[in-house]
Amino acid sequence: MADSPAQHRARMARKKAVIDQHVAEASIERGVVIVNTGNGKGKSTAGFGMLARALGHGMRVGVVQFIKGASSTGEEEFFRRFPEVSYHVMGEGFTWETQDKERDIAAAAAAWNKARELLSDARYAVVLLDELNIALKLQYVQVGDVLAALRKRPAAQHVVITGRGAPDALIEFADTVTDMHLVKHAYHAGVKAQQGVEL
Repeated sequence: MADSPAQHRARMARKKAVIDQHVAEASIERGVVIVNTGNGKGKSTAGFGMLARALGHGMRVGVVQFIKGASSTGEEEFFRRFPEVSYHVMGEGFTWETQDKERDIAAAAAAWNKARELLSDARYAVVLLDELNIALKLQYVQVGDVLAALRKRPAAQHVVITGRGAPDALIEFADTVTDMHLVKHAYHAGVKAQQGVEL
């Protein structure tokens, strides 16, 4: 049976009091590390959404894309339009495409060097390290090096790290972690990757 208007107002008032209390208790302002991982779609998409939000506030942002790079994407075409964005596509494609481990390791090392530059530069309010988790999982970049750079970054800088298989040490270190679960994907029904959705 549905709430009466009076019951609904009373329930919402109780809920508001709880939420207002949580908001009042959250008084710390500092940069956070966000990890988007899991097998579901949307890890990079969520990261780029944060970049759009930051740009809306006039912030300077940086992007380093690990692994990806064999073909152009809509997000690259879009974000390169903004002078506040430092955009670096450093991968040479997915590892099953390149089939050259040494080349993949070299590309990941170059990407990590660029990422360290951004992580040490206080001008960048948000840094997106797209698909870094893949490079960590494959041990092309060492998680200890990443954690050390994250600890040394400017205090107000936010960092978003995406990709499947985030290592436990990074998950423990991060402030916010989202594990995206795959429920259903059009690809499994034979629908190809398309512009505006995956590309």
